[in-house]
Amino acid sequence: MNNGQRKFGRMPAAQEQGEVLASFGEYTEAVALVEKLVEANFPMNAIAIVGKDLKTVERIRGRMNYGKVALSGATTGAFIGFVLSLFSPVPEGADASSIAVSNVIQPVLIAAGIGMIFNIVRFAMARNKRSFVSSSMVMAKEYEVQVPSNLLAQAKEMAAKPVEGA
Repeated sequence: MNNGQRKFGRMPAAQEQGEVLASFGEYTEAVALVEKLVEANFPMNAIAIVGKDLKTVERIRGRMNYGKVALSGATTGAFIGFVLSLFSPVPEGADASSIAVSNVIQPVLIAAGIGMIFNIVRFAMARNKRSFVSSSMVMAKEYEVQVPSNLLAQAKEMAAKPVEGA
Protein backbone atom coordinates (compact mmCIF):
# COMPACT_ATOMS: atom_id res chain seq x y z
CA MET A 1 0.00 0.00 0.00
CA ASN A 2 1.19 3.47 -0.74
CA ASN A 3 -1.06 5.29 1.78
CA GLY A 4 -2.24 7.81 -0.79
CA GLN A 5 1.25 8.74 -1.95
CA ARG A 6 1.97 9.13 -5.63
CA LYS A 7 4.06 6.37 -7.15
CA PHE A 8 5.87 8.67 -9.59
CA GLY A 9 7.01 12.19 -8.76
CA ARG A 10 5.83 13.77 -12.04
CA MET A 11 2.41 12.18 -12.03
CA PRO A 12 -0.36 14.64 -11.16
CA ALA A 13 -2.31 13.92 -8.02
CA ALA A 14 -5.81 12.63 -8.58
CA GLN A 15 -8.12 15.60 -8.17
CA GLU A 16 -11.68 15.20 -7.03
CA GLN A 17 -14.18 16.00 -9.73
CA GLY A 18 -14.58 19.75 -10.00
CA GLU A 19 -17.20 21.83 -11.69
CA VAL A 20 -16.83 22.51 -15.39
CA LEU A 21 -15.97 26.16 -15.96
CA ALA A 22 -15.77 25.86 -19.76
CA SER A 23 -15.38 23.28 -22.53
CA PHE A 24 -13.24 23.63 -25.64
CA GLY A 25 -12.58 21.69 -28.81
CA GLU A 26 -8.88 22.60 -28.83
CA TYR A 27 -6.33 22.20 -26.05
CA THR A 28 -4.81 25.61 -26.78
CA GLU A 29 -8.16 27.28 -26.04
CA ALA A 30 -8.31 25.58 -22.64
CA VAL A 31 -4.72 26.65 -21.92
CA ALA A 32 -5.61 30.25 -22.85
CA LEU A 33 -8.39 30.29 -20.25
CA VAL A 34 -6.08 28.80 -17.61
CA GLU A 35 -3.47 31.46 -18.43
CA LYS A 36 -6.12 34.15 -18.01
CA LEU A 37 -7.15 32.76 -14.61
CA VAL A 38 -3.54 32.49 -13.44
CA GLU A 39 -2.85 36.09 -14.54
CA ALA A 40 -5.85 37.16 -12.42
CA ASN A 41 -4.25 35.40 -9.39
CA PHE A 42 -6.72 32.51 -9.30
CA PRO A 43 -5.18 29.63 -7.30
CA MET A 44 -3.49 27.63 -10.05
CA ASN A 45 -3.38 24.37 -8.09
CA ALA A 46 -7.20 24.41 -8.09
CA ILE A 47 -7.47 24.30 -11.90
CA ALA A 48 -7.56 21.14 -13.99
CA ILE A 49 -7.74 20.59 -17.75
CA VAL A 50 -9.56 17.31 -18.34
CA GLY A 51 -9.55 15.64 -21.75
CA LYS A 52 -12.73 13.77 -22.72
CA ASP A 53 -13.17 11.01 -25.34
CA LEU A 54 -9.48 10.14 -25.57
CA LYS A 55 -8.01 8.47 -28.63
CA THR A 56 -4.51 7.46 -29.67
CA VAL A 57 -3.24 8.72 -33.01
CA GLU A 58 -0.20 6.99 -34.50
CA ARG A 59 1.55 8.70 -37.40
CA ILE A 60 3.75 6.61 -39.68
CA ARG A 61 7.10 8.35 -40.16
CA GLY A 62 8.89 6.00 -42.55
CA ARG A 63 10.10 2.48 -43.35
CA MET A 64 12.56 0.62 -41.16
CA ASN A 65 15.04 -1.93 -42.49
CA TYR A 66 18.49 -3.25 -41.62
CA GLY A 67 20.23 -0.59 -43.72
CA LYS A 68 18.55 2.29 -41.89
CA VAL A 69 19.14 0.60 -38.54
CA ALA A 70 22.84 0.15 -39.37
CA LEU A 71 23.20 3.75 -40.56
CA SER A 72 21.49 5.07 -37.44
CA GLY A 73 23.76 3.01 -35.17
CA ALA A 74 26.88 4.07 -37.08
CA THR A 75 25.91 7.74 -36.88
CA THR A 76 25.27 7.58 -33.15
CA GLY A 77 28.45 5.61 -32.56
CA ALA A 78 30.53 8.02 -34.66
CA PHE A 79 29.23 10.97 -32.69
CA ILE A 80 30.02 9.27 -29.38
CA GLY A 81 33.48 8.35 -30.68
CA PHE A 82 34.12 11.95 -31.73
CA VAL A 83 33.06 13.31 -28.34
CA LEU A 84 35.29 10.78 -26.56
CA SER A 85 38.20 11.66 -28.86
CA LEU A 86 38.01 15.25 -27.65
CA PHE A 87 39.01 14.04 -24.19
CA SER A 88 41.89 11.79 -25.26
CA PRO A 89 45.41 12.94 -24.39
CA VAL A 90 47.69 14.25 -27.15
CA PRO A 91 51.11 12.53 -27.22
CA GLU A 92 54.11 14.85 -27.00
CA GLY A 93 56.13 15.36 -30.16
CA ALA A 94 53.46 13.93 -32.48
CA ASP A 95 52.72 15.61 -35.78
CA ALA A 96 49.23 16.80 -36.78
CA SER A 97 48.46 13.92 -39.17
CA SER A 98 49.28 11.20 -36.62
CA ILE A 99 47.21 13.02 -33.97
CA ALA A 100 44.26 13.21 -36.37
CA VAL A 101 44.47 9.49 -37.12
CA SER A 102 45.15 8.18 -33.63
CA ASN A 103 43.06 10.58 -31.58
CA VAL A 104 40.10 11.38 -33.84
CA ILE A 105 39.60 9.07 -36.81
CA GLN A 106 40.26 5.75 -35.05
CA PRO A 107 37.84 6.35 -32.14
CA VAL A 108 35.18 7.62 -34.54
CA LEU A 109 35.46 4.55 -36.81
CA ILE A 110 35.63 2.07 -33.92
CA ALA A 111 32.63 3.61 -32.15
CA ALA A 112 30.69 3.77 -35.45
CA GLY A 113 31.29 0.04 -35.97
CA ILE A 114 30.25 -0.81 -32.42
CA GLY A 115 27.13 1.37 -32.72
CA MET A 116 26.21 -0.27 -36.03
CA ILE A 117 26.60 -3.80 -34.65
CA PHE A 118 24.71 -2.94 -31.47
CA ASN A 119 21.77 -1.44 -33.40
CA ILE A 120 21.59 -4.36 -35.86
CA VAL A 121 21.58 -6.93 -33.04
CA ARG A 122 18.98 -4.94 -31.10
CA PHE A 123 16.74 -4.66 -34.18
CA ALA A 124 17.12 -8.37 -35.00
CA MET A 125 16.19 -9.40 -31.45
CA ALA A 126 13.20 -7.06 -31.12
CA ARG A 127 10.02 -9.01 -30.46
CA ASN A 128 7.60 -6.49 -31.89
CA LYS A 129 9.64 -5.84 -35.02
CA ARG A 130 7.76 -3.64 -37.43
CA SER A 131 8.82 -2.48 -40.86
CA PHE A 132 7.99 1.16 -40.10
CA VAL A 133 8.75 3.91 -37.62
CA SER A 134 5.91 5.81 -36.02
CA SER A 135 5.11 8.29 -33.31
CA SER A 136 1.95 8.23 -31.26
CA MET A 137 0.07 10.80 -29.23
CA VAL A 138 -3.07 10.89 -27.14
CA MET A 139 -5.71 13.37 -28.25
CA ALA A 140 -9.06 14.34 -26.79
CA LYS A 141 -12.28 15.29 -28.53
CA GLU A 142 -13.05 17.90 -25.88
CA TYR A 143 -11.12 19.68 -23.11
CA GLU A 144 -12.85 20.84 -19.94
CA VAL A 145 -11.42 23.43 -17.56
CA GLN A 146 -12.54 22.36 -14.09
CA VAL A 147 -12.35 24.13 -10.74
CA PRO A 148 -13.61 23.15 -7.27
CA SER A 149 -17.28 23.92 -6.57
CA ASN A 150 -16.48 26.51 -3.91
CA LEU A 151 -14.33 28.52 -6.39
CA LEU A 152 -16.61 28.26 -9.44
CA ALA A 153 -18.27 31.68 -9.01
CA GLN A 154 -14.89 33.38 -8.53
CA ALA A 155 -13.47 31.61 -11.61
CA LYS A 156 -16.47 32.61 -13.76
CA GLU A 157 -16.07 36.23 -12.66
CA MET A 158 -12.35 36.24 -13.47
CA ALA A 159 -12.89 34.50 -16.82
CA ALA A 160 -15.50 37.09 -17.84
CA LYS A 161 -13.21 40.07 -17.16
CA PRO A 162 -11.26 41.43 -20.13
CA VAL A 163 -7.50 40.90 -20.06
CA GLU A 164 -5.67 44.00 -18.81
CA GLY A 165 -3.35 45.60 -21.35
CA ALA A 166 -4.96 43.85 -24.32
